[in-house]
Amino acid sequence: MGAGIHAQLLAEGALDRLAQVAAVDTGRFVPDFADVEPAALAETEVLFTHWGAPLLTADALRAMPRLRAVIHAAGSVKHHVTEAVWERGIAVSTAAGANALPVAEFTLATILATGKRILDSARAYREARGQVHLLEYFTGHGNHRRTVGIVGASRIGRRVLELLRPFDFEVLLYDPYVDASEAEGLGARSVELDELVRRSSVVSIHAPQLPETRHMFDRRRLALLRDGATLVNTARGSLVDTAALTEELSSGRIHAVLDVTEPEVLPADSPLYTLPNVLLTPHIAGSLGNELVRMTHWATDEVERIAQGLPLAHGVGPDELSHSA
Repeated sequence: MGAGIHAQLLAEGALDRLAQVAAVDTGRFVPDFADVEPAALAETEVLFTHWGAPLLTADALRAMPRLRAVIHAAGSVKHHVTEAVWERGIAVSTAAGANALPVAEFTLATILATGKRILDSARAYREARGQVHLLEYFTGHGNHRRTVGIVGASRIGRRVLELLRPFDFEVLLYDPYVDASEAEGLGARSVELDELVRRSSVVSIHAPQLPETRHMFDRRRLALLRDGATLVNTARGSLVDTAALTEELSSGRIHAVLDVTEPEVLPADSPLYTLPNVLLTPHIAGSLGNELVRMTHWATDEVERIAQGLPLAHGVGPDELSHSA
Protein backbone atom coordinates (compact mmCIF):
# COMPACT_ATOMS: atom_id res chain seq x y z
CA MET A 1 0.00 0.00 0.00
CA GLY A 2 1.03 3.60 -0.34
CA ALA A 3 3.11 5.29 2.32
CA GLY A 4 1.20 6.72 5.28
CA ILE A 5 -2.18 5.06 4.76
CA HIS A 6 -1.42 2.09 7.01
CA ALA A 7 -1.61 4.16 10.21
CA GLN A 8 -5.35 4.72 9.68
CA LEU A 9 -6.14 1.50 7.85
CA LEU A 10 -4.70 -0.68 10.59
CA ALA A 11 -5.85 1.39 13.58
CA GLU A 12 -8.14 0.44 16.47
CA GLY A 13 -6.55 -2.98 16.96
CA ALA A 14 -6.98 -4.03 13.32
CA LEU A 15 -3.27 -4.79 12.91
CA ASP A 16 -3.29 -6.96 16.02
CA ARG A 17 -6.26 -8.91 14.67
CA LEU A 18 -4.52 -9.44 11.33
CA ALA A 19 -1.42 -10.68 13.13
CA GLN A 20 -3.57 -13.24 14.98
CA VAL A 21 -4.93 -14.59 11.72
CA ALA A 22 -1.68 -14.89 9.78
CA ALA A 23 2.07 -14.60 10.15
CA VAL A 24 2.53 -10.90 9.46
CA ASP A 25 5.62 -8.74 9.50
CA THR A 26 3.83 -5.88 11.25
CA GLY A 27 6.67 -3.46 10.67
CA ARG A 28 6.76 -3.84 6.88
CA PHE A 29 4.65 -1.65 4.60
CA VAL A 30 5.51 -2.02 0.93
CA PRO A 31 4.94 0.82 -1.54
CA ASP A 32 7.41 -0.78 -4.00
CA PHE A 33 8.37 -4.45 -4.38
CA ALA A 34 11.90 -3.37 -5.29
CA ASP A 35 12.37 -2.30 -1.67
CA VAL A 36 11.78 -5.84 -0.36
CA GLU A 37 14.53 -8.43 -0.11
CA PRO A 38 13.91 -11.43 -2.42
CA ALA A 39 13.78 -13.93 0.46
CA ALA A 40 10.78 -12.17 2.01
CA LEU A 41 8.92 -12.07 -1.30
CA ALA A 42 9.68 -15.73 -1.94
CA GLU A 43 7.86 -16.69 1.30
CA THR A 44 4.81 -14.51 0.68
CA GLU A 45 1.52 -16.39 0.30
CA VAL A 46 -0.97 -13.51 0.67
CA LEU A 47 -0.72 -9.84 -0.19
CA PHE A 48 -2.83 -7.50 1.95
CA THR A 49 -3.21 -4.42 -0.24
CA HIS A 50 -4.76 -0.97 -0.21
CA TRP A 51 -4.58 2.36 -2.06
CA GLY A 52 -1.21 2.93 -3.67
CA ALA A 53 -0.33 -0.76 -3.93
CA PRO A 54 2.50 -1.47 -6.40
CA LEU A 55 1.58 -2.96 -9.75
CA LEU A 56 1.52 -6.76 -9.78
CA THR A 57 3.47 -7.26 -12.97
CA ALA A 58 4.69 -10.60 -14.25
CA ASP A 59 8.18 -9.76 -12.96
CA ALA A 60 6.82 -8.98 -9.50
CA LEU A 61 4.87 -12.22 -9.43
CA ARG A 62 7.91 -14.28 -10.45
CA ALA A 63 9.53 -13.11 -7.21
CA MET A 64 6.54 -14.51 -5.27
CA PRO A 65 6.19 -18.14 -6.38
CA ARG A 66 4.07 -19.04 -3.30
CA LEU A 67 1.59 -16.20 -3.72
CA ARG A 68 -1.97 -17.50 -3.85
CA ALA A 69 -4.18 -14.56 -2.92
CA VAL A 70 -4.38 -10.78 -3.16
CA ILE A 71 -6.69 -9.40 -0.47
CA HIS A 72 -7.52 -5.78 -1.20
CA ALA A 73 -8.75 -3.78 1.79
CA ALA A 74 -10.32 -1.18 -0.51
CA GLY A 75 -12.53 -0.96 -3.60
CA SER A 76 -11.30 -1.35 -7.16
CA VAL A 77 -8.40 -3.71 -7.83
CA LYS A 78 -7.85 -2.38 -11.35
CA HIS A 79 -4.99 -0.15 -10.26
CA HIS A 80 -2.65 -2.97 -9.25
CA VAL A 81 -4.05 -6.35 -10.42
CA THR A 82 -2.80 -7.14 -13.93
CA GLU A 83 -3.53 -9.87 -16.46
CA ALA A 84 -0.54 -11.75 -15.06
CA VAL A 85 -2.41 -12.26 -11.78
CA TRP A 86 -5.31 -13.97 -13.53
CA GLU A 87 -2.96 -16.05 -15.67
CA ARG A 88 -1.30 -17.37 -12.52
CA GLY A 89 -4.69 -18.32 -11.06
CA ILE A 90 -4.16 -16.13 -7.99
CA ALA A 91 -7.34 -15.46 -6.03
CA VAL A 92 -8.37 -11.82 -5.66
CA SER A 93 -10.73 -10.33 -3.11
CA THR A 94 -11.97 -6.78 -2.58
CA ALA A 95 -13.57 -4.82 0.25
CA ALA A 96 -15.59 -2.83 -2.28
CA GLY A 97 -18.75 -3.86 -0.46
CA ALA A 98 -17.50 -2.22 2.72
CA ASN A 99 -16.44 0.90 0.84
CA ALA A 100 -19.89 1.09 -0.77
CA LEU A 101 -21.55 1.81 2.57
CA PRO A 102 -20.20 5.32 3.27
CA VAL A 103 -20.64 6.32 -0.39
CA ALA A 104 -24.29 5.27 -0.26
CA GLU A 105 -24.77 7.11 3.04
CA PHE A 106 -23.22 10.25 1.55
CA THR A 107 -25.49 9.90 -1.47
CA LEU A 108 -28.63 9.53 0.63
CA ALA A 109 -27.69 12.58 2.69
CA THR A 110 -27.09 14.50 -0.52
CA ILE A 111 -30.43 13.52 -2.06
CA LEU A 112 -32.33 14.55 1.04
CA ALA A 113 -30.37 17.78 1.47
CA THR A 114 -30.70 18.89 -2.14
CA GLY A 115 -34.44 18.28 -2.04
CA LYS A 116 -34.61 20.77 0.82
CA ARG A 117 -32.33 23.16 -1.11
CA ILE A 118 -29.96 23.52 1.82
CA LEU A 119 -27.35 25.51 -0.14
CA ASP A 120 -29.96 27.99 -1.37
CA SER A 121 -31.57 28.44 2.03
CA ALA A 122 -28.24 28.84 3.83
CA ARG A 123 -27.17 31.48 1.32
CA ALA A 124 -30.49 33.33 1.60
CA TYR A 125 -30.23 33.32 5.41
CA ARG A 126 -26.62 34.48 5.30
CA GLU A 127 -27.51 37.35 2.98
CA ALA A 128 -30.65 38.36 4.87
CA ARG A 129 -29.16 38.02 8.36
CA GLY A 130 -32.75 38.02 9.52
CA GLN A 131 -36.12 36.53 8.66
CA VAL A 132 -36.16 34.58 5.39
CA HIS A 133 -39.49 34.38 3.58
CA LEU A 134 -39.47 30.65 2.92
CA LEU A 135 -42.55 30.54 0.72
CA GLU A 136 -41.04 33.15 -1.58
CA TYR A 137 -37.66 31.45 -1.86
CA PHE A 138 -38.49 27.77 -1.84
CA THR A 139 -41.89 27.16 -3.37
CA GLY A 140 -41.93 23.73 -4.98
CA HIS A 141 -38.99 22.32 -3.04
CA GLY A 142 -39.08 19.34 -0.67
CA ASN A 143 -38.77 15.55 -0.77
CA HIS A 144 -42.40 14.48 -0.95
CA ARG A 145 -42.87 12.26 -4.04
CA ARG A 146 -39.72 13.50 -5.71
CA THR A 147 -38.40 11.41 -8.60
CA VAL A 148 -34.90 10.11 -7.98
CA GLY A 149 -32.91 8.53 -10.80
CA ILE A 150 -30.16 6.01 -9.99
CA VAL A 151 -27.66 5.35 -12.77
CA GLY A 152 -26.06 1.96 -12.21
CA ALA A 153 -27.09 -0.91 -9.94
CA SER A 154 -23.54 -1.34 -8.71
CA ARG A 155 -22.74 -2.28 -5.11
CA ILE A 156 -23.14 1.37 -4.22
CA GLY A 157 -26.18 1.87 -6.42
CA ARG A 158 -27.93 -1.11 -4.82
CA ARG A 159 -27.15 0.14 -1.34
CA VAL A 160 -28.53 3.58 -2.27
CA LEU A 161 -31.71 1.91 -3.54
CA GLU A 162 -32.01 0.06 -0.25
CA LEU A 163 -31.55 3.26 1.76
CA LEU A 164 -34.16 5.08 -0.32
CA ARG A 165 -36.91 2.55 0.50
CA PRO A 166 -38.25 4.25 3.67
CA PHE A 167 -38.71 7.58 1.88
CA ASP A 168 -41.56 8.84 -0.23
CA PHE A 169 -39.73 8.90 -3.57
CA GLU A 170 -40.46 7.55 -7.00
CA VAL A 171 -37.22 5.77 -7.91
CA LEU A 172 -36.05 5.13 -11.46
CA LEU A 173 -33.11 2.92 -12.37
CA TYR A 174 -30.96 2.67 -15.46
CA ASP A 175 -28.63 -0.29 -15.74
CA PRO A 176 -28.19 -2.28 -18.97
CA TYR A 177 -27.53 -5.45 -16.93
CA VAL A 178 -30.74 -5.23 -14.85
CA ASP A 179 -34.14 -6.17 -16.25
CA ALA A 180 -37.51 -4.76 -15.20
CA SER A 181 -38.27 -7.58 -12.76
CA GLU A 182 -34.96 -7.28 -10.93
CA ALA A 183 -35.29 -3.48 -10.82
CA GLU A 184 -38.71 -3.85 -9.23
CA GLY A 185 -37.19 -6.12 -6.61
CA LEU A 186 -34.65 -3.40 -5.88
CA GLY A 187 -37.44 -0.89 -5.33
CA ALA A 188 -37.15 0.95 -8.62
CA ARG A 189 -38.61 1.10 -12.11
CA SER A 190 -36.28 0.27 -14.97
CA VAL A 191 -36.14 2.94 -17.69
CA GLU A 192 -33.78 4.04 -20.43
CA LEU A 193 -31.16 6.57 -19.45
CA ASP A 194 -32.58 9.53 -21.37
CA GLU A 195 -36.01 9.00 -19.81
CA LEU A 196 -34.46 8.82 -16.35
CA VAL A 197 -32.60 12.07 -16.94
CA ARG A 198 -35.69 13.88 -18.25
CA ARG A 199 -37.96 12.80 -15.40
CA SER A 200 -35.75 12.94 -12.32
CA SER A 201 -35.40 15.79 -9.85
CA VAL A 202 -32.15 14.18 -8.67
CA VAL A 203 -29.89 12.04 -10.84
CA SER A 204 -27.23 10.10 -8.92
CA ILE A 205 -24.42 8.37 -10.85
CA HIS A 206 -23.14 4.97 -9.69
CA ALA A 207 -21.88 3.48 -12.96
CA PRO A 208 -18.33 2.14 -13.38
CA GLN A 209 -15.52 3.88 -15.23
CA LEU A 210 -15.28 2.04 -18.55
CA PRO A 211 -14.48 3.16 -22.11
CA GLU A 212 -18.17 3.02 -22.98
CA THR A 213 -19.23 5.11 -19.96
CA ARG A 214 -16.80 7.96 -20.57
CA HIS A 215 -18.81 11.20 -20.84
CA MET A 216 -22.10 9.31 -20.66
CA PHE A 217 -23.33 12.67 -19.37
CA ASP A 218 -22.31 14.75 -22.35
CA ARG A 219 -23.69 18.06 -23.57
CA ARG A 220 -26.76 16.47 -25.16
CA ARG A 221 -27.69 14.40 -22.11
CA LEU A 222 -27.05 17.20 -19.63
CA ALA A 223 -29.44 19.37 -21.63
CA LEU A 224 -32.17 16.79 -20.91
CA LEU A 225 -32.06 17.54 -17.19
CA ARG A 226 -35.17 19.37 -16.09
CA ASP A 227 -34.78 22.94 -14.82
CA GLY A 228 -33.83 22.87 -11.14
CA ALA A 229 -32.66 19.24 -11.20
CA THR A 230 -29.58 18.13 -9.28
CA LEU A 231 -26.82 15.93 -10.69
CA VAL A 232 -24.89 13.93 -8.07
CA ASN A 233 -21.61 12.28 -8.99
CA THR A 234 -19.84 10.10 -6.44
CA ALA A 235 -18.63 7.59 -9.07
CA ARG A 236 -15.87 8.79 -11.39
CA GLY A 237 -15.26 12.21 -12.89
CA SER A 238 -14.81 10.83 -16.40
CA LEU A 239 -18.49 9.87 -16.60
CA VAL A 240 -19.39 13.55 -16.96
CA ASP A 241 -18.15 16.04 -19.55
CA THR A 242 -16.75 18.68 -17.18
CA ALA A 243 -16.77 21.49 -19.73
CA ALA A 244 -20.38 20.86 -20.72
CA LEU A 245 -21.46 20.53 -17.08
CA THR A 246 -19.71 23.77 -16.16
CA GLU A 247 -21.64 25.57 -18.90
CA GLU A 248 -24.97 24.19 -17.68
CA LEU A 249 -24.19 25.06 -14.08
CA SER A 250 -22.95 28.54 -14.97
CA SER A 251 -26.37 29.23 -16.49
CA GLY A 252 -27.97 28.51 -13.10
CA ARG A 253 -30.45 26.12 -14.71
CA ILE A 254 -29.43 23.03 -12.71
CA HIS A 255 -27.58 22.11 -9.52
CA ALA A 256 -24.79 19.63 -8.83
CA VAL A 257 -23.10 17.78 -6.01
CA LEU A 258 -19.69 16.67 -7.24
CA ASP A 259 -17.43 14.50 -5.12
CA VAL A 260 -15.40 13.51 -8.19
CA THR A 261 -14.42 15.49 -11.27
CA GLU A 262 -12.28 15.28 -14.36
CA PRO A 263 -9.53 16.18 -13.72
CA GLU A 264 -9.58 14.79 -10.19
CA VAL A 265 -8.35 18.14 -8.89
CA LEU A 266 -9.87 20.99 -10.85
CA PRO A 267 -7.79 23.99 -11.98
CA ALA A 268 -7.74 26.81 -9.46
CA ASP A 269 -9.76 29.04 -11.80
CA SER A 270 -12.61 26.55 -12.31
CA PRO A 271 -16.03 28.18 -11.78
CA LEU A 272 -17.16 25.00 -10.01
CA TYR A 273 -15.38 26.15 -6.85
CA THR A 274 -17.53 29.25 -6.48
CA LEU A 275 -20.84 28.67 -8.26
CA PRO A 276 -23.67 28.96 -5.71
CA ASN A 277 -25.55 25.99 -7.19
CA VAL A 278 -22.60 23.58 -6.81
CA LEU A 279 -21.47 21.60 -3.79
CA LEU A 280 -17.93 20.47 -4.56
CA THR A 281 -16.18 18.04 -2.20
CA PRO A 282 -12.66 16.54 -2.48
CA HIS A 283 -13.52 12.85 -3.01
CA ILE A 284 -14.73 12.27 0.56
CA ALA A 285 -17.75 10.02 -0.06
CA GLY A 286 -15.74 6.80 0.20
CA SER A 287 -14.15 5.41 3.35
CA LEU A 288 -12.23 7.93 5.43
CA GLY A 289 -11.05 8.06 9.04
CA ASN A 290 -12.62 5.36 11.18
CA GLU A 291 -14.49 3.99 8.14
CA LEU A 292 -11.18 2.57 6.89
CA VAL A 293 -11.16 0.06 9.72
CA ARG A 294 -14.39 -1.48 8.40
CA MET A 295 -12.58 -2.35 5.15
CA THR A 296 -9.66 -3.76 7.13
CA HIS A 297 -11.94 -6.15 9.00
CA TRP A 298 -13.65 -7.26 5.78
CA ALA A 299 -10.21 -8.02 4.31
CA THR A 300 -8.99 -9.73 7.49
CA ASP A 301 -12.06 -11.96 7.37
CA GLU A 302 -10.89 -13.04 3.92
CA VAL A 303 -7.38 -13.84 5.18
CA GLU A 304 -8.99 -15.90 7.92
CA ARG A 305 -10.99 -17.86 5.34
CA ILE A 306 -7.80 -18.65 3.43
CA ALA A 307 -6.17 -19.87 6.64
CA GLN A 308 -9.18 -22.15 7.25
CA GLY A 309 -9.23 -23.45 3.68
CA LEU A 310 -12.56 -21.76 2.92
CA PRO A 311 -13.49 -19.97 -0.33
CA LEU A 312 -13.30 -16.19 -0.43
CA ALA A 313 -16.54 -14.39 0.37
CA HIS A 314 -15.79 -11.33 -1.76
CA GLY A 315 -13.71 -12.71 -4.59
CA VAL A 316 -13.61 -11.02 -7.98
CA GLY A 317 -12.52 -12.20 -11.41
CA PRO A 318 -11.52 -10.69 -14.72
CA ASP A 319 -14.99 -11.12 -16.22
CA GLU A 320 -16.60 -9.09 -13.45
CA LEU A 321 -14.04 -6.31 -13.80
CA SER A 322 -15.03 -5.81 -17.44
CA HIS A 323 -18.26 -4.13 -16.29
CA SER A 324 -17.46 -2.91 -12.79
CA ALA A 325 -15.34 -0.24 -11.17
